[in-house]
Amino acid sequence: MLYNYLDKINFPSDLRKYKSNELKAIAEELRNKTIETVSKTGGHLGAGLGVVELTVALHYVFNTPRDRLIWDVGHQSYPHKILTGRKKRIETLRKKDGLYGFVRRSESEYDPFGTAHSSTSISAGLGMKIAKDINNDEANIICVIGDGALSAGLAYEALNNAGVINKRLIVILNDNEMSIDQPVGAMSSYLARLFSSKQYSSIRSIIKKISKGFPKKISKTLYRAEEYSKGLVAGGTLFEELGFYYLGPIDGHDLDSLLPILDNIKHNTIDKPIFLHCITKKGKGYLPAEESHDKFHGVNKFDLKTGESISVSNKKTYSQIFGETLTNIADNDEKVIAITAAMASGTGLDIFKKQHKDRFYDVGIAEQHAVTMSAGLATEGFRPYVAIYSTFLQRAYDQIIHDVALQKLPVRFAIDRAGKVGSDGPTHAGSFDIAYLSTIPNFILMAPSNQNELVRMMHTSLLIDDCPSAFRYPRGTGIYINENKEDDIPLEIGKGIILKQGNDIAILNLGTRMQSCFDAVKILEEYNIYPTIADARFAKPIDTHLIDELLDNHKFLITIEEGSSGGFGSTVLNYIHNKRIKPTSCNIKNLFFPDKFIEHQSPDQQYLEIGMDAESIAKKILNFFDDKLINIQHFSKKNKF
Repeated sequence: MLYNYLDKINFPSDLRKYKSNELKAIAEELRNKTIETVSKTGGHLGAGLGVVELTVALHYVFNTPRDRLIWDVGHQSYPHKILTGRKKRIETLRKKDGLYGFVRRSESEYDPFGTAHSSTSISAGLGMKIAKDINNDEANIICVIGDGALSAGLAYEALNNAGVINKRLIVILNDNEMSIDQPVGAMSSYLARLFSSKQYSSIRSIIKKISKGFPKKISKTLYRAEEYSKGLVAGGTLFEELGFYYLGPIDGHDLDSLLPILDNIKHNTIDKPIFLHCITKKGKGYLPAEESHDKFHGVNKFDLKTGESISVSNKKTYSQIFGETLTNIADNDEKVIAITAAMASGTGLDIFKKQHKDRFYDVGIAEQHAVTMSAGLATEGFRPYVAIYSTFLQRAYDQIIHDVALQKLPVRFAIDRAGKVGSDGPTHAGSFDIAYLSTIPNFILMAPSNQNELVRMMHTSLLIDDCPSAFRYPRGTGIYINENKEDDIPLEIGKGIILKQGNDIAILNLGTRMQSCFDAVKILEEYNIYPTIADARFAKPIDTHLIDELLDNHKFLITIEEGSSGGFGSTVLNYIHNKRIKPTSCNIKNLFFPDKFIEHQSPDQQYLEIGMDAESIAKKILNFFDDKLINIQHFSKKNKF
C-alpha cells in the first residue's frame, strides 16, 4: 500500500507526529526521493543512501534544530536536507542559486556547522558543547562522522580532547566500509541496547562505588575488568581508552535497533562523551550503486533504471591523463611512487594502482601525513608523486614548508582541481595554491595550458631532484593531441613561450584559460587589434626574459591566472617594480580571481561571473584603449556584453 508519507513531512516536527512503526516506510520513501533527485542533479549518492535510516532516527528521537546535528562529511546530508524544509527545492541541488551539495550554515537552521571538507565535526561539536554548558543549555550535540573522515588526524585530536574534557558529546561513526555480518546482528544490537540503558549505567555506577571500598589495586582491577570485558565483546576498547562510552557496532539500517538505542542515549545521564558505532552500506537500496566499485560516491546525471550516466564525454579528463602518464613513467622508473589521500579514482590513480600496486599508497583523509611520508620517501632516493586536490592540499601547508621545502626534498605535487570546479562550489575550488606555494622558497610551480603540456611538465618534474616541484591542472576535460612527439621532452625550468606574435597588447597567461585567450583574440581581431599571446608555463620561477621582451615591445600587458590575488600576477609585478633595472612605460593589468567565494554553478557560469570568459577578457583588453580609438559601446552591443 502506498502511503506517500513524505508529501506530508516538511520538517522534523512533522516526522515526529508518526508512530515508530511507520518510520520504515518513511525511510523507504526518503531513499527513493534521494535516488530520484540525484539522477536529475548529479552529486554524491552512495553516502546519502547509507544514512537514510540513521537520518530518520536522529530527527525522530532528537529535538533538532535545538539539538545540534553535524554531518561529516556533508555529502551524506541529502536525506537530511529533504527532511529539514528543503524538500521542494531539492532538485535545485548543486545548480546556480540552488541548494549546496554539502552542509552550510547560511542555508538552514538545521545546519549548525559547514562541512564540505572532512573530519571537522568532533572539534566543532566539542566547541558547541562547551558553549552550551556555559549557557546552562542542555541541548544535545550529535556528530555523525564517516569512517573515511575518521582517518584524519584532526578527528583523533578532537576525540582525545573530548575524552579529557569529559563533556557529554555524542559521536556517531557511520562505518560504511564493513559488511553487515553476524557480529552486527541480534546479539550486537542487544548489547548496544543494554550498554545504553539506565540499568546498565546504574550497574557500572554500583561497581565504581563498591570498588571504592576495596584496596586501590583491587578496585582498579574490578573497574578494568568491567571496561575490557565490554571492549572485548563490542570492539570499543580504543574509544573507551580515549575516554568515550562506547556502544556498538550496530546495524545502521535497522530502525528497531536504532530508535531505542538513540532514545537511551538521549535520556541517559552518562557522564562522559558517547561513541556509537553504526555499520551501514554505502549505496544501500539502489542496486547499481551497491554494485559500483565506488558505490556511486560522486555521479553525473544518470538513468534511474540502469544507473548509466546520461552525459558521457569521450574526451579524457586531466586526471585521467595524469594517471595514465604517471603509470607509464613508473613502468620505466622503479623509484616512482604514487601517494593520494582517499582520492585514488578522483585523481586518476586507479590505473596506477592496478599496474603498480606495490608502489601505490592511499593514506586516507590524511593530507598532512601524505606530504610528510612523501618527504621521508624522498630522503631515501625515491621519487614520490603526491596527488591531492588543491583545496585539500591547504590542510598540509605546514608540512609542505617544514618537511619538504625547508629540506629541499624532491617531492612532486600533482595538484588536481585547480581553478573553479563548478557545482562542488567554493569549498572545493582550487583558488589559492598559486599564491600559497609561490611564497615558499626552494619551490618550482608549473601550470599547463593544455593536456599535452601537463604530460611535458610531468616529465620535467621527474628530472627535478634537488627541490620540490608542483604542477596544477583543472577538473574536467581539455585539449589533447594524441602521440604528440614533444610530450616526453622536458621543459626548460622557468621558461615560457610566445604562441602568437602580435603588436601593442601582450597577454601573458598561466594555465588553462589559454583557449579563452585565443577566443578573445579572435574577437579583438575583428577590430584590427592583434595581441601577442604568451604561455608563462611557470608560476615560479617566472621567465623574466620573456616578461622583459613583452614589456619592451608592447604598450599594454595583461597577466591571466586561475587563482587568487597574491599569485602569478603579483610575482610579475614584484619583478617589474622591485627587481627589473630598466623602467617601463607599458601599461600593466592583472586578471585573477576576485576577493570573494564564487557560488556553485557550472564552470562556464563561474568564469563568466568573474570575467574570465573570452568576451570578458576581450572587453578588459579594450579598456586599455581610449574611447576615441574604438567604440566600446558598439563592441559591447555586438557581442552581447
